Amino acid sequence: MNYVHNDQIRQKVRNRYKQIAIQNNVESGICCFGFSGCCDFLNETSAKLGYSDEDLSIVPEGSNLGLGCGNPLAIAKLKQGEIVLDLGSGAGFDCFLAAQQVGETGRVIGVDMTPEMISKARNNAAKGGFLNTEFRLGEIEYLPVADRSVDIIISNCVINLSPDKLKVFKEAYRVLKPGGRLVISDVVAMEELPKEIKNNTDDLYSCCVSGASSIDELESILQQSGFVQIAIEPKDESKEFIKEWVTSADITDYIVSAIIKATKP
Repeated sequence: MNYVHNDQIRQKVRNRYKQIAIQNNVESGICCFGFSGCCDFLNETSAKLGYSDEDLSIVPEGSNLGLGCGNPLAIAKLKQGEIVLDLGSGAGFDCFLAAQQVGETGRVIGVDMTPEMISKARNNAAKGGFLNTEFRLGEIEYLPVADRSVDIIISNCVINLSPDKLKVFKEAYRVLKPGGRLVISDVVAMEELPKEIKNNTDDLYSCCVSGASSIDELESILQQSGFVQIAIEPKDESKEFIKEWVTSADITDYIVSAIIKATKP
């Protein structure tokens, strides 16, 4: 494994999401390298992803940065009192929605590797009075979370950004309780990515394109990590917004969003 190369990818991703976190006006259309529409969903596109008007109204202002590719909470079936972990929590959008669902007896932990995102999320939590949420700085390949302490893991278009997905899912397995579940939204490659896309670690990787794995690859990684009851469900309707991520190529020929579910036995 090329640890230096992997760290370089992480640094590029971290630097770009730092830029997103520190700019207040994400509607400027430059949140991902100047590609029109890339990551710039906000409320209108969030509605297309499955978030309701109520969802968008109860989160603190500034927590929805429009960085997802689906709505894992729509099928997570969270219960009162559960402990939820969000991988790549950003400004806290999904964490705050999860916090509403698990109630005062539950808890939501967000992990993000970008200090500026952690600060933004913590400020949003204070602003919104979310006492059952906390945000921890860390890489999802090395989670700052205790063994067997989490009921459910969610994530929204983040794991594709990791250069070591096997490590991510092994860590997810470690921190889940027996019977714990994984429910994430992420992009998957439906066709082999052309070399010019796959090798573009400067621009397209951080735009949630170059790091997409195939369904077979993800199934294999999840199995190697110990998960069972694996289900990966591509969403063809996601092409409607994914085509806006990169205007220079029709990437919907290669990637779509999917819901990925698995269980720790």
